[in-house]
Amino acid sequence: MLFLGIEEPEEKVWNGLFWVIQLFICINAVAKSFLQESRGRMLYFYSIASPASFVLAKLLFNTLLMLVMSLLSLLLFTLFLGNPVVRTGPFIGLVLLGGWSLSLIFTFLAAIAARAQQNAAIMAVLGFPLIVPQLILLMKISNATFNPLLTIHASNMLLLAALDIMVILLAVILFPFLWKD
Repeated sequence: MLFLGIEEPEEKVWNGLFWVIQLFICINAVAKSFLQESRGRMLYFYSIASPASFVLAKLLFNTLLMLVMSLLSLLLFTLFLGNPVVRTGPFIGLVLLGGWSLSLIFTFLAAIAARAQQNAAIMAVLGFPLIVPQLILLMKISNATFNPLLTIHASNMLLLAALDIMVILLAVILFPFLWKD
């Protein structure tokens, strides 16, 4: 559908579209991981695993799923909308890091939403202030891969990685309180 409307968008439009579509891919693929679990299945998981290992397993599975989906969407974007990326290697690395970031946040939000009587609207309310800064940071970093004169600042990459580590730590610390319900 995008191809019919925009044959070859300029770099900033391509970049923005890519990350917004990544967001929707993540919401549809990853965020449902906890929301689709029945109460009986959660009780079974409660009896065989600790809360920390369960949430880490969900984070790992959703990360792998999102990494595959990110690479697939990058391939489709390149096929249908061209490839304005000048530095492909760093951009692919950023796509993987961004996919990891999005999957971590939405897995954690899905865990919270699942405990709130399966209310997916909570994910949108809680996710908006968490995901907007991350998307802005991803778009800012990836803009440097479209221009050979711009440099990718290591501090931005470290900030993104630190946000990811913070989400993992919050999930491991806070999920046991959700688990006890």
